[in-house]
Amino acid sequence: MTGDDRARAAGEAVRVLVVDDDPQIVRALRINLSAHGYHVLTAPDGRSALTSVGEARPDLVVLDLGLPDLDGTEVIAGLRAWTEVPIIVLSARTDSADKVVALDAGADDYVTKPFGMAELLARLRAAVRRAATATGGGERTVAFGDVEVDLEQKRVRRGGAAVHLTPTEWEMLEMLVRHRGKLVPQREMLRHVWGPRHDDRTHYLRVYLAQLRRKLEADPSRPRHLLTEPGMGYRLET
Repeated sequence: MTGDDRARAAGEAVRVLVVDDDPQIVRALRINLSAHGYHVLTAPDGRSALTSVGEARPDLVVLDLGLPDLDGTEVIAGLRAWTEVPIIVLSARTDSADKVVALDAGADDYVTKPFGMAELLARLRAAVRRAATATGGGERTVAFGDVEVDLEQKRVRRGGAAVHLTPTEWEMLEMLVRHRGKLVPQREMLRHVWGPRHDDRTHYLRVYLAQLRRKLEADPSRPRHLLTEPGMGYRLET
């Protein structure tokens, strides 16, 4: 079963952000990727791409280097400052020096225009597989108290009953689970969940952590697992 077939079977399409200012390229990619089970988002320039990644949290970015406002390598560097989302460059630049610069900036792969759709789809599947392997670490389920967190399925159960979390609550919990026992600094959490433009919004963290405690702690006013280190950050103790 291919990567895009698995996306269909799981009921959750892999989200791909296409960053390109050429309407014909964007249209062709939207049609072809959608036909293979991907959910396609688009951005016409570098600044909107940076914002979209922070807000929409795509699973993969397909990026042109020749953007109207920023060079694509600047976008790559901006993303790599806070996220490991896979980035595939799709560019008309064929010089090996351009490829080296893009890859050194943090791109995961480089495809030149004109391109074959079959090849691009194969590159996308490979990037998604690598990302899953890198973040999974062979670990699927983590438990604390009467809570069980399934990192692979992105599901939470408490006392055997399913717990509904919002996407933001899940992002926070997942980061704490993956770093359990360690302090997660406030700024790092803000960048991970909301993006680099929100790293001073510490009140966001207080609000959402309080919501998580109400859902997952036996006594939210005296948490045993979701702990605050005043002025520094947060920690999950199992």
